[in-house]
Amino acid sequence: MIEDSTVAKTAPADDHLLKAQLVRKIESLLRERGLKQVQAAELFGVKQPDVSKLLHGDFRQFSLERLLRFLVALGQDVEIVVTPQRESAKAATLSVARLETPKGNCNERRRAH
Repeated sequence: MIEDSTVAKTAPADDHLLKAQLVRKIESLLRERGLKQVQAAELFGVKQPDVSKLLHGDFRQFSLERLLRFLVALGQDVEIVVTPQRESAKAATLSVARLETPKGNCNERRRAH
């Protein structure tokens, strides 16, 4: 396998922050829909104790891809957008952008450096 040395590697803390932001969105959607952990587990194809761990901050066992699949299972469109690095930035960044539901029209970005 050839590794591209120009690709910035994410630090474990960056991955953890991104996962935390995704989990927060998952939790918010579950609460909005009134779904219990057992129902969420069935929807996600996992066991209820795994959902409990997820919602209590123990989400190391879940990959970013799996968390994105949970969002899709909750009826969310997930977009991955790649843009050129801004000249003013010291390093390229990963971010989770949250578009508000039709109730509001706010576009909020949270960045991991």
